[in-house]
Amino acid sequence: MTVLKVENISICFGGLKAVSNFNLQLEEGELVGLIGPNGAGKTTIFNMITGVYAPDEGRILLNSKDVLKNITGLKPHQITRLGMARTFQNIRLFKDLTVLDNVRIAYHFNVKYNALQSIFRTLGYYKEEAEVREKALTLLKLFKIEQKSDELAKNLPYGEQRKLEIARALATNPRLLLLDEPAAGMNPQETKDLMQLIQFIREEFKLTILLIEHDMNLVMGICERIVVLDYGQQIAAGSPEEIKKDPRVIKAYLGEEVETGA
Repeated sequence: MTVLKVENISICFGGLKAVSNFNLQLEEGELVGLIGPNGAGKTTIFNMITGVYAPDEGRILLNSKDVLKNITGLKPHQITRLGMARTFQNIRLFKDLTVLDNVRIAYHFNVKYNALQSIFRTLGYYKEEAEVREKALTLLKLFKIEQKSDELAKNLPYGEQRKLEIARALATNPRLLLLDEPAAGMNPQETKDLMQLIQFIREEFKLTILLIEHDMNLVMGICERIVVLDYGQQIAAGSPEEIKKDPRVIKAYLGEEVETGA
């Protein structure tokens, strides 16, 4: 079943075409990597898919309740409600709130009590707040940071801040998760742990995952399919083994022609 379909999206900034006629289709349960040199347009594509930017051309379709819906031009919060969540290259936590409150905020996306019930602290409000707290603590436990639930998010080590950002994204109950350079700034052991975590959450939450990453060990180690960008255009797509040997990919990363003959 198709979860995401991106059809010929393009966008220009000040006359410069940052992304040109990009296409992508993700099937349910896939773990796909989007790679390319710095400035290739990877995060711009994420921003178009998640509603931060509206593409100048093309359209984006998201599977919501088993129906492909055109989400082109929708706002990020509208897209989130349809079942997509993301993290950012630069961690965007509520740093002066506790670890627990960062996750609780995401769960409040789907609470049923209204503003009046919140003001007057009705039984329904207290019941749902207790449920949200329990769900948030359960999620933190899965990420092994529940013991730090009362700490401020800014006081967590870098690797745990990354975990918290992913946990907060999962609290919105997505079907599709986009991870923008989740291993950025991590040491080798943290990256190894992250690889295991990504594989775990895909299975545990039945997710489809699209990730941007510069760490090739991570990409080649967990992605079943890889799409490669250069100067805003797709230059290759295939399995990790196919991508490793593709002369166009080698040229994009090394900046030189590669001899393919014997």
